[in-house]
Amino acid sequence: MPRYRLDIEYDGTPFVGWQMQTNGRSVQGAIDEALAAFAGGHDRPRGAGRTDTGVHALGQVAHVDLDRAWTADKLQAALNAHLRYDPISILRVMEVPETFDARFSATLRHYLYRIIIRRAPPALEENRVWWIRHDLDAAAMHEAAQALVGHHDFTTFRAAACQANSPVRTLDRISIERCGEQIALRVSARSFLHHQVRSITGSLKCVGEGRWPVEQMAKIL
Repeated sequence: MPRYRLDIEYDGTPFVGWQMQTNGRSVQGAIDEALAAFAGGHDRPRGAGRTDTGVHALGQVAHVDLDRAWTADKLQAALNAHLRYDPISILRVMEVPETFDARFSATLRHYLYRIIIRRAPPALEENRVWWIRHDLDAAAMHEAAQALVGHHDFTTFRAAACQANSPVRTLDRISIERCGEQIALRVSARSFLHHQVRSITGSLKCVGEGRWPVEQMAKIL
């Protein structure tokens, strides 16, 4: 069976996340349905990461095995045609060797968490930012976040439902930058725990508000 890599962009607002679930429509499920509509026999597409409900993707990677060979251009066009009613776009398709695995071949994953600080609620980006009415000290948040860089036990920032075998992870980079009314938190690592970035962001907000000292992040870690 030929194997294909899919690079995917999607708006996660209407989905229960990447992975198929019984409680609603998923990104994985939508792509699986599109493949079934024209490609015939295929394995379920497998993603590099399981994004949660409402999480968007600029470059989610997945792979899929098909019963027959397609040119990359035709497969991309067919998928996008069948996904036209979903906020999902197949950015690139390439045939890859059987040894390629979207999850295990990944060398780094990147998260961007955006906060908007203003009195008025967001309209155009309602589902793409965390709206906070009061000011935050982005410099203090960045300083506090550096305690998380490196190889640590991240149990503090792990969701109760996390299925990972170990809470130990290595954060390669974390930065908090402010531009006008927006704060961007960027995190890079080989892998993440369930809700890890969301939990880290919520904790850093406490630092930005002045409720926690900068040193608190190292203590709770």
